[in-house]
Amino acid sequence: MEPVFFLILVPFIFGVFCCAQPPRVKGVSEASALIGSLVPFGYAIYRFILPEDVASEYFLIDQLSSFILLATGFFGFIIVIYSLSFMSSHPGKSPFYGYCLLTISAACGVLMANHLILLLIFWGFLGMTLYLLIGMGGAAASDASKKTFIIVGGSDGLMILGIAIIWVLTNGVWRMDHITINLARDGSFLPVFAFLCLVIASFAKAGAMPFHTWIPDCTARAPVPATALLPASLDKLLGIYLLARVALHLFVMNGAMQLILLIVGAATIVAAVFMALAQHDFKRLLGYHAVSQVGYMILGIATCNPVGIAGGLFHMLNNAIYKSCLFLCGGAVEKRTGTTDLDKLGGLAKLMPLTFFSCLVAALAISGVPPLNGFMSKWMVYQGVIELGRGGNKLWIVWLVAAMFGSGLTLASFMKLIHATFLGQPRENLEGKKIREVPWTMWMPMVSLALLCLVFGIFAASTALPMFILPAVKGVMYLGFWEPVLATLFILIGLFIGGIVYFLGRPTAVRESQIFVGGEILEKGHEVSGVDFYRTVQDMGIFKYIYKRASEKLFDIYELGKGLVFGISKQLQNLHTGILPFYLIWCLLGMAILLIVFGIGGQ
Repeated sequence: MEPVFFLILVPFIFGVFCCAQPPRVKGVSEASALIGSLVPFGYAIYRFILPEDVASEYFLIDQLSSFILLATGFFGFIIVIYSLSFMSSHPGKSPFYGYCLLTISAACGVLMANHLILLLIFWGFLGMTLYLLIGMGGAAASDASKKTFIIVGGSDGLMILGIAIIWVLTNGVWRMDHITINLARDGSFLPVFAFLCLVIASFAKAGAMPFHTWIPDCTARAPVPATALLPASLDKLLGIYLLARVALHLFVMNGAMQLILLIVGAATIVAAVFMALAQHDFKRLLGYHAVSQVGYMILGIATCNPVGIAGGLFHMLNNAIYKSCLFLCGGAVEKRTGTTDLDKLGGLAKLMPLTFFSCLVAALAISGVPPLNGFMSKWMVYQGVIELGRGGNKLWIVWLVAAMFGSGLTLASFMKLIHATFLGQPRENLEGKKIREVPWTMWMPMVSLALLCLVFGIFAASTALPMFILPAVKGVMYLGFWEPVLATLFILIGLFIGGIVYFLGRPTAVRESQIFVGGEILEKGHEVSGVDFYRTVQDMGIFKYIYKRASEKLFDIYELGKGLVFGISKQLQNLHTGILPFYLIWCLLGMAILLIVFGIGGQ
């Protein structure tokens, strides 16, 4: 047995053991989950520190998969730690730990698979564990879990079809490292169709438009640790990993396929962030941002130049860090207040300072504010797009504007979230509640991820990129100058000077007064809420129409498909009248058609 197989086997065995644990047994499932997640994380660290490429018929570990394996082990372990407190009173905590470990096992299998059938098996298994984890949200999550299973499962069917076509095109080759199909040279229907089938599977897993609609529903209903593990981190890592394998290794893209990826990337960035602006629920807002950030990753890979590809992969890693942090912060808020409705939150910064710090850092990181990690990866994606323009792409400015505009809207929506949740005055529903910081098993993962946002931003050029990204992407050349350590120093100097000016200019006597506008005192409860930010955007002409149609699920591929299937089914039901002469007419009509067809074919 190959040693790397233990990355799959250990969490699988402990996962099955957790699923089989009776609810009355205390502490065994928690210990099993910790061991089952720590072992693959530790082994992934060992493989990363002492790199040794594996390339057999069934397994492949190279410089692309090795750092994603490490990230998978890390996020799995840290989510299990967080769950110890969050899931402590949940009646299904033992199966939850089991599903988490099974997910880690299958994710490691996907990342190490070199055989297309093996890849397909692990990929399909992940769809099942995703369905089960979402279902842990109870009856309220039932529709979301079904929707997820249908969208992701449907894309898995296309993946099977794409792999079958590849097998035919390569005359029976299953090894991924032995396959290269050049679409630029052979752009006939079958190779292009196989490429699109696999790309759609990666889009559905990562949450790119139009296969994204399961993510907001999932994040709103599923337990927070489940959303932090899958839509926030592992699904992004796996979906973009598959896209990178397909677009950079299995196939050589032509101009048409590159254009499709660029359009999907830009559209995903802008459309999803506009939807995030209008959300009133903490977790649902994060769900749309989990979709929007995928656009940057797709855009970077679609540039097909080293700096853009490296930026897309680095953003994949950075997104998993700050997005998991944000979901865990949302879980902490939900744990203490019992709600994630932004209309019912406020004033939590003093009561939950570590959660506020973590959420603020992660919010600035996802918005691309320097010197945090999100800025560095977005900056590299921008450079990749500019390099694309230097290579002759006439639409490069469209992709660049979409990416930069998306960053601005992301910052705007997180100003809304931070203000509504942590600043301002506490809502009436929170009065009388003894709200305090969450236990260390919950705040430690959040703070750790927030600190990683700082480290991966400030020391990106010297540590993060050389360790994780640049070994997998050769020939990265930067078009501009950015020194994050020096920039951080200047930012700290500016903050220090600003602090001195603030404290020197602060008045010695402060008078508190009631809130008033135009001389009229406002009643309690009329404070400005972050929820009201950008409400005017929703009432603007075309945006009002789009938001209304979006609320009616007009752009939801699941609802459109369901409507089509039910419509056809209804028509077929109408044909079954139960009247015998009517059935005889259909039989005679069918026979006539067959006679005509065979008659024409026989001439």
